[in-house]
Amino acid sequence: MSEDDLDGTIAWRDLLEETRGRLERSGRVDDPRTEARWIVEDVLGVTGAEYHDLLDALATVRGVAKLDRMVERRVTGEPIQYVLGHWAFRSLDLLVDSRVLIPRPETEVVAGIAMEELRRLNPDGGVAVDLGTGSGAIGLSIATECPGATVVLTDASDAALAVARANLAGIGMAGASVEIHSGSWFDALPERFKGAIDVVVSNPPYVTDDAELPASVAEWEPESALRAGPDGLDDLRELVADAAEWLAPSGAIVLEMDPEQTGVVLELGGASGWTGVVRADLAGRDRAVVLRRESA
Repeated sequence: MSEDDLDGTIAWRDLLEETRGRLERSGRVDDPRTEARWIVEDVLGVTGAEYHDLLDALATVRGVAKLDRMVERRVTGEPIQYVLGHWAFRSLDLLVDSRVLIPRPETEVVAGIAMEELRRLNPDGGVAVDLGTGSGAIGLSIATECPGATVVLTDASDAALAVARANLAGIGMAGASVEIHSGSWFDALPERFKGAIDVVVSNPPYVTDDAELPASVAEWEPESALRAGPDGLDDLRELVADAAEWLAPSGAIVLEMDPEQTGVVLELGGASGWTGVVRADLAGRDRAVVLRRESA
């Protein structure tokens, strides 16, 4: 008989409450009740009504062991997204771990802006490139929500691309027109895309080298995907400078950044012959710059 068949003597409802208490006592969790539910749901592999139906069932030995491992990781400060191993982004449920940044709501907005630009420029599909894709969140969302589009994902980190490939496999037929290439920014792209891209979108590193970050970010998320020089603009400068030869004549580039950086990026775009607009995130903070050709 396997461990899965060995019922314990405690119900999942009691373990849920015990988990909430452990998370609360750690002092590292803002919403212990919600996270306790997420962890128990993940262990059980169910949500919604089925989850409530199983709370009075007795836990298995293996289930308790998995729960304990997840709670221990969380109370030591590991982000809940990495503990669960997946996280929602728009319509997707993405694999995430410490090889990639945690997908965030502000980036969901950036993905939506990129889709608006793509539909404006090419309602039948077009070509969109997600540079520095990480988990694939932006590019795979475009592939899922913009049928007919060709989507290219790139990253300089092969570890990150392994996560993106796993997430690509998870979107099924929507991923049939997705390509993945390894390399730094535009250097990753095959020559055939020069002058043919409708939209370039990126959530590049934009944190200054000396900025203080929360421990949950600084100690767990990949630093190479966060920091970009003394002013946080190293990668943004490169993206703006190199975009022109890759974009179609009416193409656009959509860049996520810190609210304090939008003015500088608008100036960089203007110097390169682009017109730009600033777009806000869900909190009303300037979050993205959209650069378009003067003639567009």
